[in-house]
Amino acid sequence: MFHTKFAAFTGAVLLMSYAGGGRAAEQWNYTALGDSLATGYLAQQGYVSVFEGYLQADNMVGVTLYNLAQNGSTSGRLLNSLRTDSVFRSAVLQSSVITWDIGLVDFKNARTTYKSGKCGKADNQDCLRSAVAAFNTNWDGIVVELLNARSVGNTVIRTMTIYNPWAGVDAGANTFADIKEPVETRGNDLQVLGYYLDQMNSHIATSSAHYGIPYANVYTAFNGTSGREDPVTKGYITSDGIHPTDSGHRLMADLLRAFGYAPLR
Repeated sequence: MFHTKFAAFTGAVLLMSYAGGGRAAEQWNYTALGDSLATGYLAQQGYVSVFEGYLQADNMVGVTLYNLAQNGSTSGRLLNSLRTDSVFRSAVLQSSVITWDIGLVDFKNARTTYKSGKCGKADNQDCLRSAVAAFNTNWDGIVVELLNARSVGNTVIRTMTIYNPWAGVDAGANTFADIKEPVETRGNDLQVLGYYLDQMNSHIATSSAHYGIPYANVYTAFNGTSGREDPVTKGYITSDGIHPTDSGHRLMADLLRAFGYAPLR
């Protein structure tokens, strides 16, 4: 399906390039990467679609969207796709706008293992440490692949931090005995899991700053500066307890919009 869609996408671009008549409107190709947040799962209009509208309205250009996000995608899966899938690689090469979100599923999987008491080691946190290490490595690989194909000097490249939809639930739970936990993570599940999510988000921030990639701090917008605020009570999370509502998606798109459109504008 992706290959068929991309062939149509490429053909449309070529037809616009060779069509006769007056000067065609400026056209921006936009590739969106990520997980179910980028697909807009359960939303009427996901952040990718909202941001696409901003691109058009704010810049008076035509936008061809190629959404390659995949429900359930992890950082490892996205990295593998960028390295091995010709559709992903071709879309990125031909796009002047790229956005991506990734990591919520990585965090979710590690959280589930921790909550089951099967995370490993005496403190039941080994899977969390491993998840952070793997995510950080994958994140760096994703950035390298994107910047090998495009440059912040000629492409609008934007990303975002990972919000915590379970902040409210985990604040009221204490899965593992505190006495067996390291001092820095001792306490309820939000304190334990938030400690590792903070590390993932810190890596996103540090990496993005290093490479000159603006990142939307969705974590702070959803969970506050402390990371303890419940985005459910703010109306940002749907009834499934994980995915953003339309309000949550619009907030994410607004954060991306706030950076402007340099270097294209």
